[in-house]
Amino acid sequence: MGCRRTDCVEKPLSRLFEKFGRLVGSYPIVFFIIPLVVSFILGGGFYLIEERTDNDIERQFTPGKGPSKKARAVVQEYFPSKKSEFSSQRLDSEGHYATIIAMASGKTNIMTKEAFEDIMKLDRKVKSVSVVDNKLSFDTLCVKANGSCVPNDLLEIIDYNASIIAHMNITFPLYISSASSKQTFLGSTIGGVRKTEKGFIDFAKAVKLVYFLENQKGVEAWLQQFQNTFLTDQEYKNVMVSCYTSQSKQEEIDKLTTDGIPLFSITYALAITFSVVSCLRLDNVRNKVWVAAVGVLSAGLAVLSSFGLMLYAGVPFVMMVANAPFLILGIGVDDMFIMVSNWQHTNVKDSVPTRMGHTYKEAAMSITITTLTDVLGFYIGLMSDFPSIQYFCLYTSTAIIFCYVYNLTFFGAFMALNGRREERNGHWLTYMKVPTEAPSDSSSWYTLCCVGGGYDKETGAEKIPPVNNVFKNYYGPLLTKPWAKAVVILMYAGYLAGSIYGCFHVEQGMDLQDLAANDSYVIKYYEWDRKYFSSYGPNVMLVVTEAFPYWDKTKRSELQTCTDDFKKLDFVSKTLYTSWLDAYEDFGKKANLNLNSKKSFMANLPTFFEALPEFKQDANITGGSIPASRFFIQTVHIANSSMEIKMMNGLEKKRKACAAAPLIAFHPAFIYYDQYAVIVPSTVLNIGVTTAVMLVISLLLIPNPLCSMWVTFSIGSVIVGVTGFMALWDVKLDTVSMIILVVCIGFTVDFSAHISYCFVSSKKPSANGRMVDALFILGYPIMQGALSTILGVVVLAASKNKIFRTFFKIMTLVMVFGLLHGITFLPVFLTLFSCCSSEKDEEEQQCYRDIMIWKQNLNVHKQKLNIYVIGSGQHRHPCMEYDPDCP
Repeated sequence: MGCRRTDCVEKPLSRLFEKFGRLVGSYPIVFFIIPLVVSFILGGGFYLIEERTDNDIERQFTPGKGPSKKARAVVQEYFPSKKSEFSSQRLDSEGHYATIIAMASGKTNIMTKEAFEDIMKLDRKVKSVSVVDNKLSFDTLCVKANGSCVPNDLLEIIDYNASIIAHMNITFPLYISSASSKQTFLGSTIGGVRKTEKGFIDFAKAVKLVYFLENQKGVEAWLQQFQNTFLTDQEYKNVMVSCYTSQSKQEEIDKLTTDGIPLFSITYALAITFSVVSCLRLDNVRNKVWVAAVGVLSAGLAVLSSFGLMLYAGVPFVMMVANAPFLILGIGVDDMFIMVSNWQHTNVKDSVPTRMGHTYKEAAMSITITTLTDVLGFYIGLMSDFPSIQYFCLYTSTAIIFCYVYNLTFFGAFMALNGRREERNGHWLTYMKVPTEAPSDSSSWYTLCCVGGGYDKETGAEKIPPVNNVFKNYYGPLLTKPWAKAVVILMYAGYLAGSIYGCFHVEQGMDLQDLAANDSYVIKYYEWDRKYFSSYGPNVMLVVTEAFPYWDKTKRSELQTCTDDFKKLDFVSKTLYTSWLDAYEDFGKKANLNLNSKKSFMANLPTFFEALPEFKQDANITGGSIPASRFFIQTVHIANSSMEIKMMNGLEKKRKACAAAPLIAFHPAFIYYDQYAVIVPSTVLNIGVTTAVMLVISLLLIPNPLCSMWVTFSIGSVIVGVTGFMALWDVKLDTVSMIILVVCIGFTVDFSAHISYCFVSSKKPSANGRMVDALFILGYPIMQGALSTILGVVVLAASKNKIFRTFFKIMTLVMVFGLLHGITFLPVFLTLFSCCSSEKDEEEQQCYRDIMIWKQNLNVHKQKLNIYVIGSGQHRHPCMEYDPDCP
């Protein structure tokens, strides 16, 4: 089966592309002008880019159908927020706020009079911030409780008197006022705490102040003014200050798009330079400088047209889309090199339409395979639950389609125009006709600058660049040696071992600080917050989502067992637990109430809530029943994404295990943590489906099923390698790396499909000969494509933003491993396991038939070239050249 050719699709498509190539070669002006006009029209869509930009973090970078969003809807339904009953513990969203972390200078204790005098100064400065001609101040915008702004608990405890802080015995993390018996949780307010044996704070390093604001007009302006004030205000002797606001994350995301523009400009310049240098020839006629430049321009026009079309269509422009131009540039330049390589192998004496037909017959078929796989890979990415990835895939897949069309029309047309210049032996710069050979009395400078048009008299094609001959005469034959194949297999075994090892060390999730630039004030805040305030994590609410008989002692006990099970988790505090039901039971015992009957239980609730009003928000009482209520558990030591994953998995497991009542666990931060539940399954699904699609396309378009299987094998192998080594390179599996892994499939197909298609299309009879032939024709273009793509992203390594640096790391791994598979691993495996390598007799017979045909035409060749003499050693049949064992 592996030896049977399946070219029922490939053959007619090749003939169709040949006809199209002739058409482009006959009417190049038309095919050159039309893409320019289309690009000009569609490029107008960029005027809408500001209007279409949507980088809302929650909407774009969290799962659209995440369970926490559903849980929040339940919380909002049963426990709607009331301005008069504010509680930071019971918020269903982050809301609007400003926060300051004050850290003691040096190694000093912040719980001193001097440090708190600076903290009090900070507090007064916050409350003095105002906007709109001093009409909107903190007092007018703050969240109020009982008619006044919600205070910072620690400052209220010391009654805003810095002089008493050093003499107070403050327990931690729970402080109980001796005057009012009020309990205040300080775990998220004081950080870096060291306690005495009695539980009093002996030393602390940092204090966090939080200022909550109402959702009203002017809040954004006030937060911006707050930020401006404290980013420049560092005039404190005893404390260092870091600030943050509820809109800081969004600001950092918005900066990413604009920060990528200068990087793309540099990338474009590098790509043009590399392409021009790669296509530079010393022959003044065969020089492909302008062809290379137009090839890069074609990729740029594809980006302009596709993005403009998407913007016209109203598709949101998200930050991740800013990475797409780097990809398109790499893909476009790669396809350009393939087309130029095939053009160089055509007969220079043929007409331009004929040469274009031959070029398109081979090159267009090859880039069609890669384009199809790339586009389908991105369209499969539309299945992602992350809207940002969906839009990224939509923009990028559309750009790849335009890149493909423009390569076959715009770039192909220019190649035909350049071919007309070559046909009349015109100079690459002056376009004036130049002699093919230098006059005998001419200088070396004249020969260098004014002579050109040489070609290989033996093949009729352009002279092959020296690098191609390296693949033909050295590298390719080297890989045919048995010992070299053994070394390659050992190399692959080492590569696979390292990849699998790395796969077991992949970390998940995107830290919010990863969205910020290296020099952003946000980085310092996150570092301080994680260092000093990670001992106590989110205060999680457990919501009973249906009517429950709380007055039934047995049922109540079962529910209590469920909540106690949550406390057994090692990341949940055993003592910090808030329960209106427990408090009601204590209240009932003191008041000698019977809470085991529905009538008494419901009748005494108003009295309980009047005595302890903070619990009024925790039970939804409707029509004489309680359709929903909530309790709170305190998580601890949630210091990194690994602990966040552990927390989410542990809470979900306990939630499902509770048989007493249906529960949901919720905290506003869980909206962002939902990514952990979908990243791995989404990645596996996308990769699996994409790989299956690639296999089908390969089977249809590569006329050999076994080689199609090797293309699929290469995909899996490169994905394993990239996943493993990205973990070793300190890259996490998050929304960015997930989509690039899907992109990885497309680029892997680029490398493997080109080589495989050329291998099975080769006329050489033996597997070794086909391998050398494939490397000779496409080894250098593939290397050019890989290097051009690496150049396309290398500037991202210098970016201040981790997202761009992550993109660079993964794309570099994709290119390096893809190239390694394309020109080393896959060629060797094809010779070892393809049908061609196992049918020696058929090879010899075919080679013998080729030699007979060659001998019959020998006289004709003698007349033309006068160098074919059998046995003279001046010429060897190509079969002998590629396969020393051939008779």
